[in-house]
Amino acid sequence: MKIPRFNFWGLFWGTLALLYFFVPMYGTLDFSLRMQKGIISLRAYQIVLGDHQFIESFLYSVTMGVITVFVSILIFMPTTYWIYLKLPKLRPLVEIITILPFIIPVIVYVFGLIRTYSRPPFLLTLSPLGTDFLIAGGYVVLSMPYMFRAIDVGMRAIDVRTLTEASQSLGGNWFQTLVNVILPNLRVAILSGSLITFATVIGELILADFLFRPAFGPYMTSIGTTKAYEPAALTIMSFALTWVCLGIIQLISRGDTSQQLTGR
Repeated sequence: MKIPRFNFWGLFWGTLALLYFFVPMYGTLDFSLRMQKGIISLRAYQIVLGDHQFIESFLYSVTMGVITVFVSILIFMPTTYWIYLKLPKLRPLVEIITILPFIIPVIVYVFGLIRTYSRPPFLLTLSPLGTDFLIAGGYVVLSMPYMFRAIDVGMRAIDVRTLTEASQSLGGNWFQTLVNVILPNLRVAILSGSLITFATVIGELILADFLFRPAFGPYMTSIGTTKAYEPAALTIMSFALTWVCLGIIQLISRGDTSQQLTGR
């Protein structure tokens, strides 16, 4: 029996990476618990959770996040499916388009939105509802790289053409094939893209700030200019939300793999 070789450098760099990440996080957590001098307490968290602006901004960002996820799925799932089925040569072009949010600075993007949609014939920025539509569209564009690539990876893992032909041979049209055949096979990919998109919307700052909407990102920035312990508490809460999302992805992915192996 071959004894596995001990990888000292792998362990060393892995430990160093964990310390690099968790030591600042522990320091932030410890600081957030010391609002009352000499006492470890949750006072900073109680103040944040009791602030009506926190509740308003968080609910607004959650609502925008859900809308963004829903619209992104409606746009990118049929588009990616059609590219794999009928237009595979367009895939490199779509990949370039979807990485534009990484290339164009958000500040340039938001000023373009303001200049375009604050004048006739659109005038979306003159009302809260119109601005909400505008910022939801902006969030869809900013989260485009994550949602498209998540669905794209899911499409690569399945035989789209064979599944489509099997569905059509049983009398299914393209909509029935997409909803009843393709969608169930992409549930993990869509969930991954949805959670990353949701986390992106929750933490986004520039769009909401320049469009003057009560989102969570501007709230975190404003509270950080006047207070010390509450921003640390918000940071820990934001990381906790991100870890919950990652945990859900891991749990669903493990369950999906188990179903594929057992056939149940």
